[in-house]
Amino acid sequence: MAIGYPLNLDVTVTQGIVSAKSRNIGINNQAAAPVEAFIQTDAAVNPGSSGGALVNTNGELIAINSAIASPTGAFAGYAYAIPSNLMKKVIGDIMKYGSVQRGYLGISMAPEGLDDAKKKELGINSDADGVFVMEVAPNSAADEAGLKKGDIITEVNGLSVSSDARLAELVATQKPGDHVKLTYVRDGEKKTTDVVLQGKMNSFASQKSAAVESLGAEFSDLAKDDASKLGISGGVVVKNIHDGVLGNQTNMRPGFIITRVGDTPVKNVAELKDALGKQGSNFQIQGVYPGSDEVYYYGINDFRK
Repeated sequence: MAIGYPLNLDVTVTQGIVSAKSRNIGINNQAAAPVEAFIQTDAAVNPGSSGGALVNTNGELIAINSAIASPTGAFAGYAYAIPSNLMKKVIGDIMKYGSVQRGYLGISMAPEGLDDAKKKELGINSDADGVFVMEVAPNSAADEAGLKKGDIITEVNGLSVSSDARLAELVATQKPGDHVKLTYVRDGEKKTTDVVLQGKMNSFASQKSAAVESLGAEFSDLAKDDASKLGISGGVVVKNIHDGVLGNQTNMRPGFIITRVGDTPVKNVAELKDALGKQGSNFQIQGVYPGSDEVYYYGINDFRK
């Protein structure tokens, strides 16, 4: 059932069936490597319905109404909605990091729907049900995992992949640094490999920065002279605590000097970033306040990098 405000009408509900998943309709041309993995339904959606809920008969949200395929601009039989699991990932990233943390494989894929002549021209000589790898970017996640041109990806984390839209959807729900298990076919032989996804620029810098930003404060390296006066080898000064993990979970005050995260010593902001990346969901931040000999401990729970 599609719920929305179509054609300036008040709350309106239409019903239909889901006829396809991971549908790519080619409407997102404004971004590099766009993800289109729509749920297709014949529940009537018209201008004004976008942003409304697509729910199942149990009232559970499954997608957000987003587009229609129409020669007239009004509903003509097909409507498309963004899957809720993809929306949840995007919204969660924006709320936590301020931007979407998207993982990349670093491959180019063969277009769908090619005829036999075009397949032969592109060197695609397999009928395996999966996504044909046309190119592998040097030093990319796929390259480091051993993927090669001509491989056919058939599964991601045990979930079957039969289209480039489905592959893009499954990878887009992960972030840089996440591990995914890929199953692929090479020379007729089924293989698996563990891939550590990279950021767009083939680095984990954005992920590390996002982890620090989620603490909700400004940080600076402790000056060497100040460290000597306190009798410590270094640390990170916490300044201007605002909305975030520290403000929500602790009573830490500005001026606190972080010396250890979990079991990892911290002497500067760069080491703070690395230390956060090594922690699990629950850990302690240790440090001191200037003018006090007491060591303070602040517990962090449900931390997500």
